[in-house]
Amino acid sequence: MEIDEILECFHPLPPQSRAALKAYITEVQFPKGHTLIRAGRVEKTLYFIRSGIVRAYSDGARGDVTFWFGKEGDLVVSMKSYVSGQPGYEHIETLEACDLYQMRAQDLEGLFAGDIHIANWGRKLIGQELIKTEERLISMQFKTAQERYLDLMSAAPDLLQRVQLCHIASFLGITQVSLSRIRAEIR
Repeated sequence: MEIDEILECFHPLPPQSRAALKAYITEVQFPKGHTLIRAGRVEKTLYFIRSGIVRAYSDGARGDVTFWFGKEGDLVVSMKSYVSGQPGYEHIETLEACDLYQMRAQDLEGLFAGDIHIANWGRKLIGQELIKTEERLISMQFKTAQERYLDLMSAAPDLLQRVQLCHIASFLGITQVSLSRIRAEIR
């Protein structure tokens, strides 16, 4: 996805505000397996995915736990670092070679202070991220593993083709054996 399309997905911007925002955005590429964001650090960069897939995970007692996937058009940021300036709790790694748009959080904050249109865009951006987090929390609390898998099939069927099953199982909060069983029942 091109940067103009990504920016408009969150909230429309007047051309002058969009140009001001784009002036601080650069394009970068990373190979599969690259760690964009590391737990325990204050991360000062945010990204938008032009192409590729990333996953966010935390280290657990029985291995890592995937709690989010990002794909084309998505924001990639350590929210804890961005909002509070504290070290984040997640690692974010590329699952495919990725083309990303990057921006320094400090530059974005400066734009918020100087342009009400960009500030409103940022409010919508963060609001959408909050809704995604809320939906994920509710899903994990109130839906069965099979319901969560069906939701994933419906919302992002391409992830099932592009992401290893071990990461899908971790995201669903189940073992790979349980995921295989669910997939067999659905067929």
